[in-house]
Amino acid sequence: VIGQPMKNKHPKEPGENKIKPVNKKLKPKPPKMKERESTDSSLKSQSILTQVMDKGRFQKLAATLSLSAGQSVELRCKGSNVTWNYPSYLDTFKDSRLSIKQLDKYGQLILTNSTAADTGEYSCWLQLCNGNKCRRDETKTGSTYIFFTDKEELFVPTPSYFEIVYLNPDKPAVVPCRVTTPSAKVTLHREFPAEEIEADGTDIIYDVKKGFIYQHPTSDHKGIVYCKAESQGAPQISIKYHLLYVEVPKGPPSTTIVASSNRAEVSDSIHVICTVLGEPDVDVNFRWQYPGQESERPVIIQNYWRLINRGTGHTTRISKSILLVEDFETRDAGNYICIAQNLQGETTVATTVELN
Repeated sequence: VIGQPMKNKHPKEPGENKIKPVNKKLKPKPPKMKERESTDSSLKSQSILTQVMDKGRFQKLAATLSLSAGQSVELRCKGSNVTWNYPSYLDTFKDSRLSIKQLDKYGQLILTNSTAADTGEYSCWLQLCNGNKCRRDETKTGSTYIFFTDKEELFVPTPSYFEIVYLNPDKPAVVPCRVTTPSAKVTLHREFPAEEIEADGTDIIYDVKKGFIYQHPTSDHKGIVYCKAESQGAPQISIKYHLLYVEVPKGPPSTTIVASSNRAEVSDSIHVICTVLGEPDVDVNFRWQYPGQESERPVIIQNYWRLINRGTGHTTRISKSILLVEDFETRDAGNYICIAQNLQGETTVATTVELN
């Protein structure tokens, strides 16, 4: 009796009774998605990246994905201005198997005929632009690490047969023997004396996405090493890695300057050399200020660098910038200033060249 007035409330609209049950079934679904996204932060960060499956289905991606080499993969990232990141060698060789397009509502990445070498991180993010200035929207990103498994290639192939790894006492060093099969058992070995190097999980850690990480490198770690991987078959050996210990001061460039002569005659050729000693993998940028600069006096500037071995496994990078003045004139006399810059700061040095 109590329920009767509810049935007769809209007697002339029988269609409502058909619609209401459908609404009741649909309504609970969106809150469930929201709850799941709010409680699972990893899912939230993956929300704009999906994989296109068969028959037009879409799948949100976990932190890792395993596919067989040879398979093609299509990824989509929601947004009208999407930037992609993927293994850098695909760019280096301008690989035609990779296709990236920006459509109205999403960015699309397609990789066909995949190989073991394609193993790596694939990520995307939305760009927020104001005029010519763009920045990354940290709330709208997606990332997955894809293993393209290949029984013949347990290690991710590299362009060379030998690589140098710099051991710096101030930062971890990585021996980048990555595998294509995440379940493979990987060990690290020294070539001489021949022995296995234990990854204890503290000083040396194995990360399937990076390789073996030396947390606190010392000069004792230097030498030639390689990795061995096993997975349902004969073990495979990686390329060799030459571990060089580096010990140079951190901070702005350690810079010196010298002129071929501090006194010059008219029509002489003078060169001024700016030299920096630093870490092997730290780039140095040079800028010059010189007397004839404002009058647009033509000079020749050459930059180059090389590695030198200082003995006992220590390696240093020598970076040089050479400023050459041909046919010295009165306006060329004065101070020659070199500004050397790296990520830690800059150093300014100067020398004077006078006219005789």
